[in-house]
Amino acid sequence: MASVQAASRLLSKRILSRTKAVPAAAVQGSRNLHFSIYGKKTNAKVSDDISTQYPVVDHEFDAVVVGAGGAGLRAAFGLSEAGFNTACVTKLFPTRSHTVAAQGGINAALGNMEEDDWRWHFYDTVKGSDWLGDQDAIHYMTEQAPAAVVELENFGMPFSRTEDGKIYQRAFGGQSLKYGKGGQAHRCCCVADRTGHSLLHTLYGRSLRYDTSYFVEYFALDLLMEDGECKGVIALCMEDGSIHRFRAQNTVIATGGYGRTYFSCTSAHTSTGDGNAMVTRAGLPCQDLEFVQFHPTGIYGAGCLITEGCRGEGGILINSEGERFMERYAPNAKDLASRDVVSRSMTIEIREGRGVGPEKDHVYLQLHHLPPQQLATRLPGISETAMIFAGVDVTKEPIPVLPTVHYNMGGIPTNFKGQVITHTNGQDKVVPGLYACGEAACASVHGANRLGANSLLDLVVFGRACALTIAEEHKPGEKLSPLKSSAGEESVANLDKMRFANGSLRTSEIRLNMQKTMQAHAAVFRTGQVLKEGCDKMDAIYQTMDDIKTFDRGIVWNTDLVETLELQNLMLNGVQTIHSAEQRKESRGAHAREDFKDRVDEYDYSKPLQGQEKKPFDQHWRKHTMSYVDPKTGKVTLEYRPVIDSSLDEQECAHVPPAIRSY
Repeated sequence: MASVQAASRLLSKRILSRTKAVPAAAVQGSRNLHFSIYGKKTNAKVSDDISTQYPVVDHEFDAVVVGAGGAGLRAAFGLSEAGFNTACVTKLFPTRSHTVAAQGGINAALGNMEEDDWRWHFYDTVKGSDWLGDQDAIHYMTEQAPAAVVELENFGMPFSRTEDGKIYQRAFGGQSLKYGKGGQAHRCCCVADRTGHSLLHTLYGRSLRYDTSYFVEYFALDLLMEDGECKGVIALCMEDGSIHRFRAQNTVIATGGYGRTYFSCTSAHTSTGDGNAMVTRAGLPCQDLEFVQFHPTGIYGAGCLITEGCRGEGGILINSEGERFMERYAPNAKDLASRDVVSRSMTIEIREGRGVGPEKDHVYLQLHHLPPQQLATRLPGISETAMIFAGVDVTKEPIPVLPTVHYNMGGIPTNFKGQVITHTNGQDKVVPGLYACGEAACASVHGANRLGANSLLDLVVFGRACALTIAEEHKPGEKLSPLKSSAGEESVANLDKMRFANGSLRTSEIRLNMQKTMQAHAAVFRTGQVLKEGCDKMDAIYQTMDDIKTFDRGIVWNTDLVETLELQNLMLNGVQTIHSAEQRKESRGAHAREDFKDRVDEYDYSKPLQGQEKKPFDQHWRKHTMSYVDPKTGKVTLEYRPVIDSSLDEQECAHVPPAIRSY
């Protein structure tokens, strides 16, 4: 106890540095701990309620945001701006978040290139989602889009410009005018081909105006849940191994996607689906995880992203015969069809023997017919990436490309206000105190397939929505409800177990097994037998987690431990993805089954509806998958939830009834 009292005395100086806050009896050789507490408010106190081995520091805030990418930053400074005492907990320095890698742009119906209307953007997004998107959320996002982009411009985002100084907008996949009847729309606002980089730095710069407490390089372990209510998060400070409990009335999850469940993906190594896994461990569902977007143009071999903006600027895909093959698959939109359509077309070309290269296992993206000046101003980053990763000079030769895992349409189910929901007895129920936004969330604005340049829009619109909802329902400085003194015990026990794990398989071996299995069994095209094998393999790999071995027994910057915790998170995402895919016996959006080639809706929309009988809910697939996992056994349970088909205001914007989707 003496050490704890000493600690609280030192805390009044706002920083507790290099103090051993561990009872002498508990110090065992390798468990010597040094830690420091930073925080602008003197609201942190050291507690030994849940562990004598690890120092535990308690913080109290009005709101805590987990993740500092586009969505997390927008939510965090939105909350600070509204007067909430806000913590932003992030495992990376904010400008290292994966938003930085977004290239193409951000969609908004500004009408700078030709007449445009947000209702046309709404229609395109619903069609792109293959009618699995919730139309109230899509209405909210597309209507807010122009204001969101103008707000970014006011924050200082240096958008590319037209001759007369307006924000330049490029053509992008799946975007049309006049409800699909008016040809290609130019709706994608960009900063050359480095839009995400620019957006992230702009938001981070903006956030520094506000009094947000950043906890950088703190790895969130779990949600603190009590009686179905979220009361904060527990995190590991990677710098010194101390454990921090962040108590808050409101918790926003903005942890990004889980692309790293696959062997080849465009995601950073940090995209490990931590938020989804935290929600899963809390016994809450994830939604639509079977819908994984394959970006048509990842560099062959390296997996690095080549933006759709290349095709928006006039680039074309060609096969071994030099043919622009997309004209056969999407006669109207051609190379700018929806991403799932382009990825499938490329895969078919390769399968039918028209691939390029010695193995005939990829295709070419040709840009050298475009003026070098245009490439230099509009696609400078791509020119550089292609040279580094493919050794190609884009002004003279084509880039070798292949569909690569890029984005997760599924995630934590939320409504259009950003509140996390569950679905019980046919009703959506809000989880008190818990919000989600960005790629980690599933609002579901993307449904079965996301349109290019809708993801950056999703970040800023729903990051802001979370802040607005919290400001509407709570006041700064509200008294926190009591928390059990033992809250977070299991997380610390799991961390300790992993730190001293002494099985026979390295973290990297298990991770590779998982990635290879997902890559082979849940790819662009899927079949029942291959998916079933994949489910069995993933279940077996899940069991090998009990035999894991870590090598670093220390606690300061233990990357071995953090990667192991991330692998646990990836596993939970992976098993839900492949089991959900195996169950969904239809093709919709990014989920393409070769044994069930058609979309199965409540009516057959290829025929007149008159005289047709509506199929019961359990016989069609136009519904959201809700997946649960028992973390101990890895057993996946699936339930289903109806799609929201009405917009927020039918007078202002009529909903789009399902139809056959063709480009």
